[in-house]
Amino acid sequence: MPASVWIINLVVLGVVLEADLGRRKITWFRLARPVIVAGAIIFYYLKRTPVATGGGGLAFELGLAVLGILLGIGAGAAFGVFRDAEGFPRSIAGFGYAALWAVVIGARIGFAYATSHSRSLQVWLGTHHITPDAITVALIFMAAGMLLARTGTLMMRARALPGGGMAARRHAAHAAATPAADR
Repeated sequence: MPASVWIINLVVLGVVLEADLGRRKITWFRLARPVIVAGAIIFYYLKRTPVATGGGGLAFELGLAVLGILLGIGAGAAFGVFRDAEGFPRSIAGFGYAALWAVVIGARIGFAYATSHSRSLQVWLGTHHITPDAITVALIFMAAGMLLARTGTLMMRARALPGGGMAARRHAAHAAATPAADR
């Protein structure tokens, strides 16, 4: 198994956990960072690895992309989302969120390892005409789909919070600046 499989999965895990664990303000940069990481991963791998155009390879790629999106929606739902006293959206994520990401990334690494070391998996992949390139692309689509769906879910949940918008922030800032006796 190439070191790049380990590196890319550990980078994704590190970026996500650093951005999400604990109580975090939901900012445009926090939402953009995973999108940038996903774009860089896709660009790096897809410029040298072709996407399957038919047969079992294409179905495998699409299936793992859908699985990544579903897992990302689940990860986005694992957050607690609320507004702080100043009216800014915040999220909270703990052990369950971290465990979900660790299990998914561990499974991806385990699958990549098994494609080189499991005779029965190699036979199944060959029978279904799933090439090593299709496996690489499918795992990249899964990782990117999970990152993007997590980000989209978090963004939608933050926007759906009551009391949002600039007017609420101005009101909260004015209330904080006004002495209690004048309120």
